[in-house]
Amino acid sequence: MSKQSKRIEALVYHAKPTPGKIKVVPTKKYASQRDLSLAYSPGVAEPCLEIAKDVENVYKYTAKGNLVAVISNGTAVLGLGNIGPEASKPVMEGKGLLFKIFADIDVFDIEVDTEDVEAFIATVKNIAPTFGGINLEDIKAPEAFEIERRLKEELDIPVMHDDQHGTAIISAAALINAIEIANKNIEEVNIVVSGAGAAAISCTRLYQAFGAKRENIVMLDSKGVIRDDRDNLTPEKAEFATHRRIDTLDEAMKNADVFVGLSQPDIVTPDMLLSMSANPIVFAMANPNPEVNYQVAIDTRDDIIMATGRSDHPNQVNNVLGFPFIFRGALDVRATKINEAMKMAAVKALSELAKQPVPEQVNIAYAETRLTFGKDYIIPKPFDPRLIAEVPPAVAKAAMESGVAKEPIEDWDRYKNSLLERLGNDNKLVRMLLSRAKTNPKRVVFAEADQLDVLKAAQIAYDEGVAYPILLGRKEAILALMEEIEFDADVPIIDPKSDEETDRKNRYAKAYWKKRKRQGVTIYSAEKIMRERNYFAAMMVNVGDADALITGYSRNYPSVVKPMLELIGMADGITKVATTNVMMTQRGPMFLSDTSINIDPTAKDLAKIARMTSRVTKMFGIEPVTAMISYSNFGSSENPRAEKVREAVAYLHKGYPEMIVDGELQTDFALNSKLLQDIFPFSKLAGRRVNTLIFPNLDAANITYKLLKELNKTESIGPIMMGMRKPVHILQLGSSVDEIVNMTAISVIDAQERERKQQK
Repeated sequence: MSKQSKRIEALVYHAKPTPGKIKVVPTKKYASQRDLSLAYSPGVAEPCLEIAKDVENVYKYTAKGNLVAVISNGTAVLGLGNIGPEASKPVMEGKGLLFKIFADIDVFDIEVDTEDVEAFIATVKNIAPTFGGINLEDIKAPEAFEIERRLKEELDIPVMHDDQHGTAIISAAALINAIEIANKNIEEVNIVVSGAGAAAISCTRLYQAFGAKRENIVMLDSKGVIRDDRDNLTPEKAEFATHRRIDTLDEAMKNADVFVGLSQPDIVTPDMLLSMSANPIVFAMANPNPEVNYQVAIDTRDDIIMATGRSDHPNQVNNVLGFPFIFRGALDVRATKINEAMKMAAVKALSELAKQPVPEQVNIAYAETRLTFGKDYIIPKPFDPRLIAEVPPAVAKAAMESGVAKEPIEDWDRYKNSLLERLGNDNKLVRMLLSRAKTNPKRVVFAEADQLDVLKAAQIAYDEGVAYPILLGRKEAILALMEEIEFDADVPIIDPKSDEETDRKNRYAKAYWKKRKRQGVTIYSAEKIMRERNYFAAMMVNVGDADALITGYSRNYPSVVKPMLELIGMADGITKVATTNVMMTQRGPMFLSDTSINIDPTAKDLAKIARMTSRVTKMFGIEPVTAMISYSNFGSSENPRAEKVREAVAYLHKGYPEMIVDGELQTDFALNSKLLQDIFPFSKLAGRRVNTLIFPNLDAANITYKLLKELNKTESIGPIMMGMRKPVHILQLGSSVDEIVNMTAISVIDAQERERKQQK
């Protein structure tokens, strides 16, 4: 994608369908006049009076306790500099989005039109009663230091300037672990810090809190080494001025144990790396281009321990590992501030989490066989679901122990469970899918590439590194559309009807004829049918010219399934194919089967569908908890439609006792764990959170998933084909671009899984 195309895509993303990235959503009923009279006048007077009696009641009756302000004056926005408060708003909204999806914290972004320190402080103090916490963002140094210091002193709610402390907390956790792996002592290591802005100062201070010695630290700014004989140093720079009489980064790097970069790209040379001590630790955190290229660094020294700010290399120092969870812990005990003890607790929690066994869900997300503590894994991954259960409790405990918590937690198990419940509101699955697909992209043939939305999806998959597209369709039409959307990549374009594909068509036709010559297929009919794109595409996958196939955008499902079954066929040991849809619900991902193929499956068919769905659920790194759905509960109806579901459950209980599956169950009992526990405590699902629903027929499954999708605007991934011999996935008619991209990622992961099994 060209620079102009990316620019347009970013602008459209922020403008459509609704400008911006966050919105306010009601949390109470508002359907009736009674609801409205409670929400506003006259009912609202009662909580107002209670708060007037005791201001602490504001946490009981309003959203203050889960509301953070992300506040900036736009003076140091990303790498864009001083672009003003209005121009900073998209970044602040983005920060709000991250707060919500990672820690379920609500945010108002506030952009303040002043560069005057006193005016800024006064503004924040005046609006502080609205919020449970203040996240300062993108404020230039040295003003940022004074603003944060004053607000922390003068407000009784948590205040943190994430630009300073976020990187400090994450990199400190990484540094502690890297030093352990390098078998060194933090009190003895020589540290070079390139950069002297807010983040660099905060990082260095935190390293000192964990034992680093000031005399072992050399800091550099744009003028070179910060020495104690330099004039006009700010107080922050003077704090780290060295007595050593050196001037350059090259001199500072000699025999250094640690390099921390928060400055400019490509300033560290291989010779500098070679001059460092054994087992050097290099944190090159300039983004997007680090101080030294990752590949250059690891090629230069095989003993290096390397971290960057990038997601495409090991050990990403990403602030999202910190700020959502730090504020979560602070809010949950109503801390009056975020102090050093709380920041250090977050560091220790992150450090320790990296040493624990990694959940399979995380391994799958990053396409790792087994992530283990070592030089390529020194800090947790952003997609690690344990973060919310480990970091906030550590921060909350530190707040209590340091005397700044106004609402101490007593039941820690209950608190951790409540934190995990919040994950249901954050649908990380799509991000995990795309991340995993990128680790080993596959050749995906798009059978309808002359459709604009399909081509857009192929472009995104290519640009994001998810897949290597093969475009099928009318070549002239595809080229015209590619020019229109500025898709200028050199990817294969194939028109099955063109003369230039005659040899390949004949080769495919001969292979098809050999397979089906005893089912009435002649060589002539085989050659003719290979002009049809779905047959041609299926043969590409069959003979290994492509790894996976995406089709179905412009044709009804049954007409597309037929050639796939004829040419690809079912996997060994499979007698029934089916589909599942993954719905990104408020309670987390839900797998619904069979949504597209089997109209009225038998009891044994349902059992097979449940087993196949279970395998797909595990492919996503999720332990399946399966409810077999009916209109009845555990024998309450003797109708054959309910009876077949009971038979399927009995078959699974007998043949596959390790499966967590039960039924027949009505949907509300399956999804309401308390209701199920109270009424049917004997069920294998009692006390568990169901994430997989197997429906008794196609009507029920298809109607349910489409209702969820349209009424609740629930994102859907699917239908995912189960039971096929090759990675073939068929879209719903008229799928959106995002749905096609997600299905492309699924097809790549499907191909990855099959390849992995073949290599075993």
